[in-house]
Amino acid sequence: MTLHRDLPRQSPGSDGTTRHFLSLASLAGRLPERPRVLDLGCGPGRAALLLAAEAGARVTAVDLYEPFLDELRASASARGLSDSIRTVNADMGALEGPGFEDGSFDLVWAEGSAYNIGFATALARWKRLLAPGGVLVVSEIEWTAEQPSAGVRAFWDPQYPLRSRAENAAAAVAAGYDVLGTYLQPENDWDEYYGPLGERVATTDPAVPGMAEALAMSREEIEIRRKHGSEYGYSGYVLRPVDPRWRTRPETAADVPAVHAVNAAAFETEGEADLVEALRQDPGAWLDGLSYVAEAPDGSVAAYALITRCHVDGAPAAALAPVAVSPEFQRQGAGAAVTRAVIDAARVRGERVLLVLGHPEYYPKFGFAPASGLGIRPGFEVPDEAMMALVLDEAVEPPRGEIRYPAAFGV
Repeated sequence: MTLHRDLPRQSPGSDGTTRHFLSLASLAGRLPERPRVLDLGCGPGRAALLLAAEAGARVTAVDLYEPFLDELRASASARGLSDSIRTVNADMGALEGPGFEDGSFDLVWAEGSAYNIGFATALARWKRLLAPGGVLVVSEIEWTAEQPSAGVRAFWDPQYPLRSRAENAAAAVAAGYDVLGTYLQPENDWDEYYGPLGERVATTDPAVPGMAEALAMSREEIEIRRKHGSEYGYSGYVLRPVDPRWRTRPETAADVPAVHAVNAAAFETEGEADLVEALRQDPGAWLDGLSYVAEAPDGSVAAYALITRCHVDGAPAAALAPVAVSPEFQRQGAGAAVTRAVIDAARVRGERVLLVLGHPEYYPKFGFAPASGLGIRPGFEVPDEAMMALVLDEAVEPPRGEIRYPAAFGV
């Protein structure tokens, strides 16, 4: 800890990345004007200061190392933010007592700190702290290469076995969260961390008890990043506990008639219902496990969402369509719940990019943006803003070119 004192960051990051995480969290549309934020493993408080200054947040900043909290208090005072930031010396993995009751925070924030207790442990222990509609922003180090080399595995496996994007998404879903967004942090985030740390390592006296070991570990970590940086990275996950009003799950054979009925009732004609049946018969289009329903309180099918295989310039991609809600359950969150659930299932499956042709005022809340920004275009005329894409894994460059839908779409 002495080696890291007075450094600007304790993990890869940047103010730009903090702002991007905040924008993803705000996309959910539920953060209050002055959110109650819990910054866990805050270090010297770079994120806490930004959240207080730019989001008007009331921040509770938690860290076990008191000198980091001293730095944060001094910075908050210098910026006139002392009234907005409360510091707490505590174990972020075992928070209890006054101020940490269930549902106490609108936003739980952990940039680079979940590593200390493990991603799955963090997801489980911090969930109770979120108020209804609250959001967890947590970053995690993960593999970005499909087959990491032996050299980089020899470094990471003994100390903190990394997982892939799909595996981390699966852990979040298993813990009862929807994945609202993800973001692979850029390389300059690592430079902001390792640049100052490398300078400190080069000038620190190794004679201080225990320092020689700390210096050796830091040098090895920096060298591994230099050699293998393309194989792993830090990703931010923006998570929200699933909507408890709607149970979502993959369809079963018994659901097929109800799925047809929901699609027939939700649209003016039975065209969408017939489309689902046609896709169900196309082995090149149908993706097992990506036909999802949301149940009404009585167990009946209230809403439906489907993802099938499409291609972009010959490369595999995925298409979301249709999304349907039974008329008696519309505008009650069932459609959003089943849409998020099937998108999460696609992440877990390892799909890389998801396309949708839909309402440009509805789908952006799920993270969709115009596909043209990725160089993806339909083979027919539609408004640019209506053809949207969602990148599910930023570690892989999405394909560019023309979309080819399954024959059942008739386009």
